[in-house]
Amino acid sequence: MHSFINQLRDNEQLDGVYLIAEKQLRPNKNGNLYLQFALCDKSGTLGGRLWNANDPNQYDFEDGDYVKVEGVVQRFQGALQFIAKRLTRVDASGVRNKNDYIRFSAVNITKLQGRLKELLRTITNPALLNLADSFLIDESFMERFSKTPAGIKLHHAYPGGLLEHTVTMMEIADRIGPLYEKLLDRDLLLMGAFLHDVGKIEELSGGKEMLYTSQGQMLGHPFLGVEILRDRIEEAERLSGEPFDPELTMLLKHLLISHHGAYEHNAAKLPMTLEAVALHLLDTLDSKLAEFGKYMFEDPNIGSPWTNYIPGLERKLYKGIGQQAPGNG
Repeated sequence: MHSFINQLRDNEQLDGVYLIAEKQLRPNKNGNLYLQFALCDKSGTLGGRLWNANDPNQYDFEDGDYVKVEGVVQRFQGALQFIAKRLTRVDASGVRNKNDYIRFSAVNITKLQGRLKELLRTITNPALLNLADSFLIDESFMERFSKTPAGIKLHHAYPGGLLEHTVTMMEIADRIGPLYEKLLDRDLLLMGAFLHDVGKIEELSGGKEMLYTSQGQMLGHPFLGVEILRDRIEEAERLSGEPFDPELTMLLKHLLISHHGAYEHNAAKLPMTLEAVALHLLDTLDSKLAEFGKYMFEDPNIGSPWTNYIPGLERKLYKGIGQQAPGNG
């Protein structure tokens, strides 16, 4: 029986099959090589190390491969990690239940697609509505957009996560529009919520484990999104027979390149319009709630109202009296 990552305990001996991701060969302070990697299944991700990795035969596998692992789970600086004794690549044909390794969303993709279309078709600006239609009528794009994750680890990291994240942001944009109707262009904000992460269909690859593509690593989804937007504007012009407003093009591009909000968070520009400020805050709200919820859902500290200490957040999270992490049996 497979031991799910979110159920592992300190000092637990591990002997089973997992997906490998983020494989990196690194030198320690003495110049000896060690392998850093991540074990993955549908319940989460666990960082791992293989010390004294000077023999390439010890790690004859690639990101996304199934690997039989032998070693021990240990707690280090408040978090669990896996210390490997042996790692052996396993052919996919020998893996019994592949569903143990695929992250599923609990949401209904068909329902989300329908809601996405409904929200986009409430846009009243003719140019933006034509632009939205250029996406919606492209079945190949819609299929890719609906299957792409929104992230690798932190939030909405499963097929369909990008669609869920996008629709949630659009729902919020739709609700706050009337509250700030004197400040915000509701159509522009709604379109920005739809487009802000569209570049992730090129940034992230599919397959057993979500990975960054080469252009995703080198260019990032905001830049890739601007390229997609440029092509779609040309398609919208063809469909309507009219030129697209250059200023509107500039405003849309600015939403994409500024939605991370700060230079240290890889924004190419700081938000300079009210819609850009709002878009950044909506993105932060949804992504952070999803990230924190993921830590609480996957927390192995069963029976306690508190999660384990989370180094990346520099805190524990309170799950509530009588709350515990759901199992994956």
